[in-house]
Amino acid sequence: MKKTHLFKLNVLTINLCMALAGFAGSAYAEEPALELEEEYTFLDAIKDGKNLTNFRLRYEHVSQDGLAAAPVANRELRDAEGVTLRSLVGWQTAPFHNFSFAGQLIGVTKFVDNFNDRKDNRTEIDKARYAVIVDPNHFDINQLYVDWTGIKNTRVRLGRQQTILDNSRFIGDIGFRQVMQVFDGVSILNKSIPDTEVFLAHYEQVTQITTAQRDGDLEILNVKYRISPTEYLVGYGYLSNFDDLGFGNGWFGAGTLNNNGRPNLTADQSNKTIGIRLDGVHPFNPNLRALYSAEYAKQTDYADGDSRIDAHYAKLGGGVGIDNFSIRLDHEVLSSNDNEFAFQTPYGTNHLFQGWVDRFLVTPRSGIADTFLTATYKYGDFLFFADYHIINSDEDFNTVGGGARTSGDTYGKEWNASVTYNINSHLWAKLEYGNYKESDQYQATATTSQAARIRDSDKLWLTAMYTF
Repeated sequence: MKKTHLFKLNVLTINLCMALAGFAGSAYAEEPALELEEEYTFLDAIKDGKNLTNFRLRYEHVSQDGLAAAPVANRELRDAEGVTLRSLVGWQTAPFHNFSFAGQLIGVTKFVDNFNDRKDNRTEIDKARYAVIVDPNHFDINQLYVDWTGIKNTRVRLGRQQTILDNSRFIGDIGFRQVMQVFDGVSILNKSIPDTEVFLAHYEQVTQITTAQRDGDLEILNVKYRISPTEYLVGYGYLSNFDDLGFGNGWFGAGTLNNNGRPNLTADQSNKTIGIRLDGVHPFNPNLRALYSAEYAKQTDYADGDSRIDAHYAKLGGGVGIDNFSIRLDHEVLSSNDNEFAFQTPYGTNHLFQGWVDRFLVTPRSGIADTFLTATYKYGDFLFFADYHIINSDEDFNTVGGGARTSGDTYGKEWNASVTYNINSHLWAKLEYGNYKESDQYQATATTSQAARIRDSDKLWLTAMYTF
């Protein structure tokens, strides 16, 4: 965390805690009957707290066609191989006079590092020939916050915190990677209205999985209404006033494309996203259930954001669950604005969408139309998963093949499979594999090199995690 930012956050935390403590102390003094109760000390609150500690060991192998990154461009990309350990060590106290304190440290250690880790969004010269595995060495404060619950059905959280909303499509912690995405600021969760959760947040910094820290303002409103215990209707608004999230050329194209001679690398990425989501599992009986999702969102420029930011998101899908087996078919669209910009989800856990091989963490300017089939089966302590994606574009794109540029609309196809074994209540192991095959040879523009192609890739992961 940057020192100036940490100083501001600490001052804000101290002031808020003193103010709330004064309020809580006054209220306590006005209730003399409480003096007769056995005193609950801060040491008791620590002992009755919650462990935030776990260790995750992972082996990852990446094989990817294509060329290496600068400064060794135009040389074949080497397979990447990594063994890393993520250590999260922390504790959250139980409430004491309506206050709860939490701290969590993170350490990511490499044992085998034959990969380009993209730390701080940069490539080390001696790792440039390797494929990317975004698991850099990292030792820092992962979470540090104070909760106040002095108002009934309300939690106020101030500090650095993990945030996951809904299916993490728009706001998530990107927890699959060893370095998590965390936010600095204040959030409020209120459950005063029956069957309704209201989440509000103001964040001023985000730590990304590359360890890069971005400063700005992110305002969040997420209102979830529970139709039934397993069915939800959600309305949301996300206002992002971060001019640079590290995606300049990825969002708008290389150089000055479609930008009146100005560099896209410096184009302002501030945007707002407003949407609604219906999602749930509807049981007909203990053995049969329907699965369904429907969602729509609109994304436009915000504050000083680039005027090309204008696109929409839509998802529709459903399926059936029978006993321990479920299967569903979904169609998801991240639209394109005339090939100048496509719908982006910069704060989401994008690894869970468009396949695990991560060829589409940033939406290409031609957009995405992804049709995918998903199946799961639980057998004892084993959970099996498989999916298959046909990933098209929203608008036709330039292609290159056989020396002649044409037009295409299919990026490629991907399938993924995994098996998770819950060894006991604390330890689990997981084997995962993903395979992406290029179809039409994507070309970002008619003048760029083939380095922009989204080429064949496959990845293998073996993970073990112990949680206290």
